[in-house]
Amino acid sequence: MTIEVPSAPRAPLKVGIAGYGTIGRKVAAALDRGIDGLALAAVCARDRAKAAAAMRALEGQVPLVDADGLAQAADVIVECVPRAAFIAIAEPALEAGRVLVTVSGAGLLAHPEVVGLAKRHGGRIILATGALLGLDAVRAAAEGTIRSITMVTRKPPKSLKGAPYLDETGIDVLRVNAPTKVFDGSARDGAKGFPANVNVAAALGLAGIGPDRTRLEIWADPTVTRNTHSIKVESDEARFQMTIENVPSDENPATGKITALSVIACLRGLVAPLKVGT
Repeated sequence: MTIEVPSAPRAPLKVGIAGYGTIGRKVAAALDRGIDGLALAAVCARDRAKAAAAMRALEGQVPLVDADGLAQAADVIVECVPRAAFIAIAEPALEAGRVLVTVSGAGLLAHPEVVGLAKRHGGRIILATGALLGLDAVRAAAEGTIRSITMVTRKPPKSLKGAPYLDETGIDVLRVNAPTKVFDGSARDGAKGFPANVNVAAALGLAGIGPDRTRLEIWADPTVTRNTHSIKVESDEARFQMTIENVPSDENPATGKITALSVIACLRGLVAPLKVGT
């Protein structure tokens, strides 16, 4: 008679969060409430005093560390810092062979070398869906032949304020009183000019036919109250159109409330016995 000895339960994956702003705080709160198979291990933040004050709301306290310390403390690192700080978080994480979860498609376009870094050190990069929809369908269509992808983004003018492209072109979106197209070009150029606003366009480009062939329009639209993204895909296997209207977060109008939820869903998918979607 053979007696099967049950295996010991797997230790939770340790999660580190880089950036303790709009996204980071919500992800930390979800982990603090409890997600089976995951445990918050550490936080890295530019403003340590502000982060420490906000972290007092957590039931379980974790250390505040620098980027190198985060790479050593965690198995999975959630990157939600400004694009300028992306590489400072990604590089030590991937050199340590960690899983990097990010919503910064713009950061990936600006630093394509991180893919090679992950490959050399056994790391992995997961670009979470963020504020977009339909990436599963786009990825599936990309296994066949996609003819074109167009994305139209409409945002309340205040959600676009501060974008480098607007500063360079002298466009004052706060003076816009009717729907106004402020950008028309490739997803790559859009992600560069609007790094805090259209990470979704970079993600769409990476999922489909590339950021240079993916077309993007950005509208400052005072008639809308939600950050709206519409996608049209033409392929040999399917034709589809999708629209999502995201509620802007209270802390940062450029970031939709659903973005943090997307990261949380992505983390659950790393450990769930059933994962729905590609």
